Amino acid sequence: MSVSVNRSVSDQFYRYKMPCLIAKVEGKGNGIKTVIVNMVDVAKALNRPPTYPTKYFVCELGAQTQFDVKNDRYIVNESHEVNKRQDMLDGFIKKFVLCPECENPETDLHVNPKKQTIGNSCKACRYRGMLDTHHKLCTFILKNPPENSDIGTGKKEKEKKNRKGKDKENGSVSTSETPPPPPPNEISPPHAVEEEEDDDWGEDTTEEAQRRRMDEISDHAKRLTLSDDLERTVEERHFLRFCHNNKKAQRYLLHGLECVIAMHQAQLISKIPHILKEMYDADLLEEEVIISWSKKASKKYVSKELAKEIRVKAEPFIKWLKEAKEESSGGEEEDEDENIEVVYSKTASVPKVETVKSDNKDDIDIDAI
Repeated sequence: MSVSVNRSVSDQFYRYKMPCLIAKVEGKGNGIKTVIVNMVDVAKALNRPPTYPTKYFVCELGAQTQFDVKNDRYIVNESHEVNKRQDMLDGFIKKFVLCPECENPETDLHVNPKKQTIGNSCKACRYRGMLDTHHKLCTFILKNPPENSDIGTGKKEKEKKNRKGKDKENGSVSTSETPPPPPPNEISPPHAVEEEEDDDWGEDTTEEAQRRRMDEISDHAKRLTLSDDLERTVEERHFLRFCHNNKKAQRYLLHGLECVIAMHQAQLISKIPHILKEMYDADLLEEEVIISWSKKASKKYVSKELAKEIRVKAEPFIKWLKEAKEESSGGEEEDEDENIEVVYSKTASVPKVETVKSDNKDDIDIDAI
């Protein structure tokens, strides 16, 4: 039997349905436990992982839980009434499934463990907001985000950029290049004089026409429409404009960081590796500039002792940069070995095979016997 996801709606044609909870009590005494048999089906109807509602029961009841994902067994210790569990599931749905605006269960969770935030977006009314993270279940969600959640880390972004750079070095064809013109035989004949030619190419919706229009868009327009820079703040764009492909500007930025650390030494001296990591992930600093800066302490902007201390504190991040650089260089050498082609020459000399003449004197004529 199925029930409405939002049980406050009494409409018999309400299309958001879910199966009723089916529980099975196992064990006796202190080892008694409740197995929720169809938790996977219920979670699928709610578009949430089955561990979330099970953990919600634990947070509300104060009991312990067991997850056996391979066998689809979700267990809550102790015995509980079916109606009580169904009411608690309604509480989970109101807090973590229903949209606050339209109350439809067409929402997705967007977890960001780095910022400790959980976003909520609705596909029905386009609502976007943040969940209240004071509930105990939110801690579990932050540690176990759903598979469809948007988790953006600097490391993953860096790997994507390195992968794009390798593709360019290996000679991959860019999508912005215009295709070669068709041969003369494939050019369609002109229309008859009687027909009225329509030059409005915007009305042509075929795939070929769409591809041709995309090729006619300039590279600059593509960067404006498809660039990740749209998600950055105004301050981040100023820094990127200042430091992009400018090693001298990046060195000035590092010296400015030293001056700021000198002003707030007690608060920032222990956070130097994290600050450098954030600047590196934001593409404000390059590896070569950071490594060369770490090799020599300058007393031009701060004292010699403080400059040395700053570089000592930054040593863990510098070490990580060098190791990552060695791994990437090793991978590039392997790629170069794989790209080596063997060319066979047609003009190479081939040794001739000499035929050995048989001696007919030793042959025996069978017919003459």
